[in-house]
Amino acid sequence: MAMTLDELVTQLRAAYGTQLASVVLYGSAATAEHIPKKSDYNVLVLLERIDMNLLAAASAVARAWREAGNPPPLTMTVEEWRHSSDVFPMEYADILDRHRVLHGTPPFSGIIVERASLRLQLEQQVMGKLLQLRQGALLAGTDAKRQAELLAASVSTMMVLFRAVIRLHGEPMPADSAAIARRVGEIAGFHVDPFLQALRHQRGEAKIGRGETSTVLEKYLTGMARLDAYLDTFTFQERSL
Repeated sequence: MAMTLDELVTQLRAAYGTQLASVVLYGSAATAEHIPKKSDYNVLVLLERIDMNLLAAASAVARAWREAGNPPPLTMTVEEWRHSSDVFPMEYADILDRHRVLHGTPPFSGIIVERASLRLQLEQQVMGKLLQLRQGALLAGTDAKRQAELLAASVSTMMVLFRAVIRLHGEPMPADSAAIARRVGEIAGFHVDPFLQALRHQRGEAKIGRGETSTVLEKYLTGMARLDAYLDTFTFQERSL
């Protein structure tokens, strides 16, 4: 039987004792967009200190959590968390927007994400993902099954990037992933349909037909290239989120 969030917190408290400061659920699992058996449970764990003995004490918990289909907890010291928003601005912005505190004190007071940091990481991530997908398309060739798998595997990351674009513009976040994708398409000037198709395919709502995967993938890559070009010339009046 898969480990539940309550069981995870209980076992983390037993493993870390008084060193455990906060446990935070973040991402889609903290919102109505979570899809059971498809979406991950992403968890941030903050400790007063970290050493090999503490990591070893929680190793069995992390393995069980991963075997349940989730990524290992993102584990940092409280001090690292307080001073790393400039290094991981996209991740911090997403955690600040979509979270649920499962244990301890909410660790968000004083955390600021600078738009300049967000823009730099966003452009790097978009170009990195575009290059990765081109490699995947190269390996997939004309294999429709592999093309569809490539699209499904990438769309969750694309939604993270799209949310960062919305934040970069200082706009209110649309209510759902489809609306977010449509708004980013309007901002950057690309056709959003292939991203919506990939999203519906990934959710199991409407599978991409074998005869259209090549076309969808081509338009998907074209949209990403357009987004990268848009970010490369993006300018704004400096301010924090």
